[in-house]
Amino acid sequence: MSDYANEINRRRTFAIISHPDAGKTTLTEKFLLYGGAINLAGSVKGKATARHAVSDWMEIEKERGISVTSSVLQFEYDDFCINILDTPGHQDFSEDTYRTLMAADSAVMVIDGSKGVEAQTRKLFKVCVMRHIPIFTFINKMDRDANDTFELLDEIEKELGIATCPVNWPIGSGKAFKGVYERESRSIFTYSDTQKGTKEGDTTVISIDDETAVKEAIGEDARALLSDEIELLDGASAEFDLELVQKGELTPVFFGSALTNFGVEVFLQHFLKMTTTPLPRMSDKGLIDPVENDFSAFVFKIQANMNKAHRDRVAFMRICSGKFDASMEVKHVQGGKTMRLSQPQQIMADSRKILEEAYAGDIIGVFDPGIFSIGDTICAPKENFSYEGIPTFAPEHFARVRQMDTMKRKQFIKGVNQIAQEGAIQIFQEYNTGMEEIIVGVVGVLQFDVLKYRLENEYNVEIKLEPLPYEHIRWIENKEIDLDKITGTSDMKKVKDLKGNPLLLFVNSWSVGMTLDRNEGLVLTEFSRN
Repeated sequence: MSDYANEINRRRTFAIISHPDAGKTTLTEKFLLYGGAINLAGSVKGKATARHAVSDWMEIEKERGISVTSSVLQFEYDDFCINILDTPGHQDFSEDTYRTLMAADSAVMVIDGSKGVEAQTRKLFKVCVMRHIPIFTFINKMDRDANDTFELLDEIEKELGIATCPVNWPIGSGKAFKGVYERESRSIFTYSDTQKGTKEGDTTVISIDDETAVKEAIGEDARALLSDEIELLDGASAEFDLELVQKGELTPVFFGSALTNFGVEVFLQHFLKMTTTPLPRMSDKGLIDPVENDFSAFVFKIQANMNKAHRDRVAFMRICSGKFDASMEVKHVQGGKTMRLSQPQQIMADSRKILEEAYAGDIIGVFDPGIFSIGDTICAPKENFSYEGIPTFAPEHFARVRQMDTMKRKQFIKGVNQIAQEGAIQIFQEYNTGMEEIIVGVVGVLQFDVLKYRLENEYNVEIKLEPLPYEHIRWIENKEIDLDKITGTSDMKKVKDLKGNPLLLFVNSWSVGMTLDRNEGLVLTEFSRN
């Protein structure tokens, strides 16, 4: 195998998804700890010390203790090169998570053992199912009182519609947590509450067949219960089938505690055995093979002002095939131009390292002078194809934006446009009024706070947001229809997006049907593909 193919084959690129507070960022940090990327894992909320989670870099994230943007983290472990895409857990930022999942080959779903499957997990999981992404489940916080293990598995199967296969099994929870039983090796890994920021402590491994040692380690009651549970488990749970895992139809389940660092490395080792090398991607010319094809990538995220000193914009690209070399010329398919990518870098939260080369499976950040859009394809100059677009979700909350100081119009327009290009908000102009009236649409109301905060802190512009009653938005599929001639309902508003596409806003859902009835041939859609 050539060095080039070998480099691609050792890549693993996955996203971590969860409901807020399930412990996703803590788990991410412990992975980095094992890869030697950080020496001491940060306290996620920043309460215990002044440290913040490595993956939370935006000021507003540090203040609130939540992740609002996806971070990209790369580390080496056991001859694998691992790219982790850490996503915001809060549902108000689910669109950012969706785009990030487009760049991942598999997903790790973190579930809080005491809460089970929560609303946000459900929503994100559906995205994984749509893309047939393999899902690995880590049931976290076993050092706290957790729900019954069989009930947790049952809930995953019923709520998410995926079969489960426990790779290991918890022995108790909370104060009674004794460790996990590894099914394949038929051995018990005993639990000890290790120092929070360090690598896994002294775990004793005992064979399940050594009854005396098992009794000594976990006690007779726990041993008897475990014995019953294993019998039940072997008879009732799905057989492990790697093919079904890779199709996204079966999820391997692991138990542990990210905070006390128990079960994390075991999970990582199993995960690396079960996941695949970077996968082929669909384009308008068919599947593009990661090894056989020349360099290609697509933009899945744009982030402005990652570095306050430079006021820059970074376009994040997932490399889908071939090798990237910093000196090479590439084609920006949508822009129709050949160029060199400026300042290619690997980004670890807010720290950066300039890259000379990268391979399929890697995520790179490049300086964006304002030419890239989410979903754009970049490829070798002689190639000409586009990867499938990334859908834009319909916003559910709308507000009119007014700037407080009219003298700062220029900064205001620049700020709103840049934040919109990142995909965090969508902006619309009232039909026939130009940029005087700006309407902002968001998927979750917390994004209004982020918009206000960022305009004030990054662009020095104060704004006032006036909530609007609209809840439903539809793109007009057949754009040749004359917007002036559309007969709507009294609660309908005509607007245009940044690209000049016509849209309709409605207060009531039934108005959508009435408008379609009144305008023969009109085709409305709930999302727009970039």
